[in-house]
Amino acid sequence: MSFNNTHPATAIATSVVFALCANTLAASDARAQLGGTMPAPQVTGNPTQRVLPGSAVRVRSSVDAGGTTINEYATGDGLIFAYAWQGPTMPDLTRMLGPYAERYRAKAAEQFDATGLLHASRVEQTDVIVESGGQMRSYVGRAWLPAALPADVSLADLR
Repeated sequence: MSFNNTHPATAIATSVVFALCANTLAASDARAQLGGTMPAPQVTGNPTQRVLPGSAVRVRSSVDAGGTTINEYATGDGLIFAYAWQGPTMPDLTRMLGPYAERYRAKAAEQFDATGLLHASRVEQTDVIVESGGQMRSYVGRAWLPAALPADVSLADLR
């Protein structure tokens, strides 16, 4: 951004606002994206972490700003292969799905146009599956990478 012909106080204030916004965005959500790497366990903060019984899968749970519980599932080496959510608001699927979000939105819109179903959907693609449903104040769903789903984890575990 160029501050040519701008009063110095305006330029400084604008820079401070940009820095604060960037810092807020970076700190507002510690989750990575589907297919990304789960951050190392934290000692303090909102997320809690556990191991899925009978496997090496790590599950990190957090509550987003809307009060929705989000479970992030990662392999022992940290690959995030699934998310599951339940709560009063829809989570930010664009952020959660990362590189899969645009194709998900397009396919979901295509399915809605074909079926008219408003309260539940299953968007199945070769590399990602997203199930989402509910109504106001009661949303539930999950998204996973079928090829990355560990052999000792069933879809029933993703909740």
